Amino acid sequence: MTRAPRDGVGLYVHVPFCERICPYCDFAVVAAGHLEPAVEARYADALVREIEARAAAFEGAALETVYFGGGTPALFRADTLRRILEAAIGAFDAKEPPAEITLEANPSTVELERLPAFRALGIDRLSLGVQSFDDRVLKRLGRAHKAALARETLAAAREAGIENLSLDLILACPGQTFDDFAADLEEALAVQPEHLSIYELTIEEGTPFALAAARDQLALADEDAAAGMLEHVAERCRAAGFERYEISNYARRGFASRHNQRYWAREPVLGVGMGAWSYEAPGDRHPYGARRMNPRELEAYFASVEAGDDAGVEIESLSLEQARGEAVFLALRRSRGLDARAFEREFGGPPREFHGAAIDRLMAASLLTETASGDLRLSERGLLLSDTVFADFV
Repeated sequence: MTRAPRDGVGLYVHVPFCERICPYCDFAVVAAGHLEPAVEARYADALVREIEARAAAFEGAALETVYFGGGTPALFRADTLRRILEAAIGAFDAKEPPAEITLEANPSTVELERLPAFRALGIDRLSLGVQSFDDRVLKRLGRAHKAALARETLAAAREAGIENLSLDLILACPGQTFDDFAADLEEALAVQPEHLSIYELTIEEGTPFALAAARDQLALADEDAAAGMLEHVAERCRAAGFERYEISNYARRGFASRHNQRYWAREPVLGVGMGAWSYEAPGDRHPYGARRMNPRELEAYFASVEAGDDAGVEIESLSLEQARGEAVFLALRRSRGLDARAFEREFGGPPREFHGAAIDRLMAASLLTETASGDLRLSERGLLLSDTVFADFV
């Protein structure tokens, strides 16, 4: 097994606190309302301690990207984020600032007012959870903001000097028609963001939406309606000058998320915080790569970090079979698809040698395309039914 060495690392910092928890969310989050300064300080202490302890596992790697996700990391004060950033730069002995520093935020008065301070820290990319510009849809989604505040926050981001702005939208929301979503997309495009992440609403097990759906109390869009919205996204974004570089992500030239691409390329990511997971690329310790997940409960996370042990941490060393399967389906998430030659260099044979039956079946169903050299890509239909494709390689 041969793979080019990875000399860079991305840092994901998970901040789990939210004003309220959306009924469709299954992330590792905590409803905080007004975030208490003592809780913020204790969590920041834990993050700094974890960064300093775990950076050694990526010794020699340059810190290339930082991503503050959540939860709602913009609920943290700028001074708190500065402390975490400085700890990361120090732990990796970074001679230059990371090439990309992303902060997730939601439309809110508190976050809006902090944008200039965030930009002054060096945060150069803002990912704003707009989800919809329709107050009716926002209410059905259980969002804490209204559309007017989203518009105000977007304007404030530009005024603060954010030149790399990403918007999140959700489609196929309860009660949402095609025209409703098309209007959302048009308003998002009118903002002229550099990046769009557009996701179909998924019903995750254990969420309030899952319970409502089981009771037939949730008016969900049918598959054909959702597919129509997804097709409209692809067509409209292409016409507006966006490149679809991943199933749900569109960017203007030069603005694809550097950090998120690390996951699909199976490049090293150090994840810190409650419920955060890390990925170590293949190496001496884990020949086929490894994943590590922190405890998903706040007190369990605090206990693990403060005790300096791995209590509650899950570590999975990937098998060769897992690594091959993930190499296929993660590459297929990207528009460029799977490079058969790179796959062969890493695993000793082309994709067909290990997944020939699945490839034939998916091609027969018009879900996958294959070049003469063996490169694989999702077809237009495969992009709409990607979960069906990926199930053949997991």
